[in-house]
Amino acid sequence: MKIEMIKEKDILVAVVSDGQKLIVDTRSALELAMAVKYETGATRIVMDKDLVCDEFFVLSTGVAGEILQKYINYHVKAAFYGDYTRYTSKPLRDFIYESNQGKDFFFTESREEAVKKLLAC
Repeated sequence: MKIEMIKEKDILVAVVSDGQKLIVDTRSALELAMAVKYETGATRIVMDKDLVCDEFFVLSTGVAGEILQKYINYHVKAAFYGDYTRYTSKPLRDFIYESNQGKDFFFTESREEAVKKLLAC
C-alpha cells in the first residue's frame, strides 16, 4: 500500500493506492483506516473505487452501510473516485447522491475532486 500525504491548512488527507483491492469487507476497511491513521495521523482517506470490493456497490449486501458506519464511529472521512456510470441501480445512485450532500463520504469522478472535497469538509 502506498500513501501520499496532502496537507493544507493543518488538514491531512491520505491518498491511498495499491495494485490490489484493499477493502474486501468491513474488517479490511477498518484495518486500512487504522493503518493510515497510525502511520500518518490522517483521518481523511482518498482512494480509487477500484480498490474497493464490488459488493460495496451492491447495497443489498450491506457492505457499504457497515463500512460507512465503522468509519463514522472512528471519525474517518473517505472519498472514493472513479467512473460510476456502469452502475444503474437507482438505490446506489441515490446513496451516492446523498453521500455527496454530507460531510463524511464522497464519490467523485477524479482524484483531485476527491481531495478537494475532503479538504473542504
